[in-house]
Amino acid sequence: MLPPVPSLDHYGISEYGFLPNTFPLEILPDPYYRRWEAIVSNLQALLLSKRLRHVVDDLDIITASRLRSPAEWRRAYVLLSFITHAYIWGGDKPAERVPPSLSIPFIEVCRYLELPTVATYAGVCLWNFKPIFPDEPIDTLDNLSTLATFTGSLDESWFYLVSVAIEARGGPTIPLMLEAIEAARANDSRTVTECLHAFAERLDELGTLLTKMYENCDPHVFYHRIRPFLAGSKNMADAGLPNGVVFDTGAGNEPYRQYGGGSNAQSSLIQFFDIVLGVEHRPTGTQKSSDSSTESDTEGPTAPPSRHNFIHEMRSYMPGPHRQFLKHVSSVANIREYVEAHKSNRSLSIAYDACLAMVRALRDKHIQMVSRYIIVKSRESRSHSRSLSPRNAPNQPQPLNLANTHKTSKTEKPGSKKLRGTGGTSLIPFLKQARDETGEPAIDAWARRILSNGPAESGNMSPFAPLGKLGENVDGEMEIVGLAGVWKMDDSEGGLCHW
Repeated sequence: MLPPVPSLDHYGISEYGFLPNTFPLEILPDPYYRRWEAIVSNLQALLLSKRLRHVVDDLDIITASRLRSPAEWRRAYVLLSFITHAYIWGGDKPAERVPPSLSIPFIEVCRYLELPTVATYAGVCLWNFKPIFPDEPIDTLDNLSTLATFTGSLDESWFYLVSVAIEARGGPTIPLMLEAIEAARANDSRTVTECLHAFAERLDELGTLLTKMYENCDPHVFYHRIRPFLAGSKNMADAGLPNGVVFDTGAGNEPYRQYGGGSNAQSSLIQFFDIVLGVEHRPTGTQKSSDSSTESDTEGPTAPPSRHNFIHEMRSYMPGPHRQFLKHVSSVANIREYVEAHKSNRSLSIAYDACLAMVRALRDKHIQMVSRYIIVKSRESRSHSRSLSPRNAPNQPQPLNLANTHKTSKTEKPGSKKLRGTGGTSLIPFLKQARDETGEPAIDAWARRILSNGPAESGNMSPFAPLGKLGENVDGEMEIVGLAGVWKMDDSEGGLCHW
């Protein structure tokens, strides 16, 4: 017997998808928590005056005992994650020890929400917004505002709100594609095709929303002022956290913890798209083999060994119900198999391939955004660092670069570094592979031609020659025309977040 298609109510999925059923609380109602609220409402002033750590160190331990509703637990998580990251990253050097006044309630709240003790996508985006006018839709940036920021800047608010708008606009695709799964079970190809058509159109709208990031989020402000606060404690040796962070509860034997920071890979919506379309993601650095049981490196013998599947790892940073929902959907997803079994249905195949193309286009836009916000700014910083090198300024210390947070491995050249995203991994290889994997399930020969990214596999007698990647050269390098002129982006660079 087939497992039932999931009920959205059971997992707290709203009309706006993974955004909460009720708008996030703007303040915890119990006065017991007024100190947390006061710190976050004055976060920018406390950071500028460098008082934050003193205030937190002197703070009495406030427990989660008076939190009543799920909305209150979520609000507490937002408050504590912002205070914790401000405490860690808001000084001349990062703090590797979080005091009991934060650690004890933060651990308790995270345990309830099934989240790690770090600021996640849920905390900075899903539960950190309010509508300007509650009676108007929230799937547009015209009616959204943030509840908390580190910098108080429009740029930071806009960075979070673009994701909120995408989540809201993409929310209706969840019941839509569950309907398609039901229709496939009933062999109703007409309904499946109609659902796929509507899905592709909505995916196209999400790509348009993503490009609005450029309107009000300046790359310089993001890279130098916002991004450092979003960093986690994983792979942060160069930033000053070689071992991670200790959450001091007073027990005296707490271990160091290492977590990735907030990342768009933690968006359950984006992973839902892959699951319902049957897109499979492999560990970064591996490629699809003709023998499905084996994987091989795509970057030759010098490539670092693949250790984990980053996309799957990011599910542990999602709220528990969302993570469970994706697992349930994975057990019932059947669209790819249904379309493959009905290849002769031209309309169905084209509709499915159009959805793959739209998801791939979304990932292409994201790679271009990472290039502008991270790669260009990083190279500007490197140029500045070289101008202050010991040869030119022997008595000047080298500036701390929070972007360069990669330990040199045995397979890397001495002195080489990989930029890492706020999620804690080197991301251009990840982003490009995730983008390329999106087109692999294509059904129609013409669509396979459009979505192909390399030489045909041995034994593949397709008459079509694969096309080059969007914006990339034949050798796989991406040529960018951006703020720093024309330059090449190679696989050793990373990004801010990852879809």
